[in-house]
Amino acid sequence: MTSHFLRTAALALFCSMAALAQAAPLTITLPAETAKLRPSSLPGYQIAMQKCATCHSADYVAYQPPGMTLKQWTAEMSKMQHLYGAPITDGDVDKIGAYLAVTYGSAKESELNADMKMAAAATEPAAAAPGPATAGAAVADVTTLLNANGCLACHGIEKKIVGPGYKEVAAKYRGDATAVSKVEASIRNGGAGKWGQIPMPPFMQLTPEELRTLAEFVLKQ
Repeated sequence: MTSHFLRTAALALFCSMAALAQAAPLTITLPAETAKLRPSSLPGYQIAMQKCATCHSADYVAYQPPGMTLKQWTAEMSKMQHLYGAPITDGDVDKIGAYLAVTYGSAKESELNADMKMAAAATEPAAAAPGPATAGAAVADVTTLLNANGCLACHGIEKKIVGPGYKEVAAKYRGDATAVSKVEASIRNGGAGKWGQIPMPPFMQLTPEELRTLAEFVLKQ
């Protein structure tokens, strides 16, 4: 009687283990990203929305020690630029540092106004001398736009990085007469769902001409 019971229990255990082995693999769905940077009228807010979000969550900012000074936040942005290769310029470093110091740190916006004006003037590009447009100049303009906005940190020309490669985008819209306007809207407004769940930040600061330049470049790949 006892041996029969043991055999039955062992058979039941074996069947249970076999069923578990054949079960579908466990999948885990992470919650959607909800953390957002605190809004501000400072120019660094829009830059941070566009460029910082390509690499990390807004939670990274909230986790920093409270009360950081302008000097400390600017140094943090400089570290991001030089040590981690963040796609930001020296001018961006100053503006983002000022925004974070006021919004998350100990600085006051009234103390920054004069400094921000000086920084903006110092980083204002010199007016280019008029001259005939060339194909080389057009390529240089596209390269400048791609680098200045961190596009190539998320998109490869040939392959997907965070977002799709430009060749894949061009293939999707090939033959679509409204492709340029659709890609312009995607760049300007950002969004998620077309190519995966990782969101693309909006690039509202780009002019219509810059949007058209980038869209046409992507669609030519």
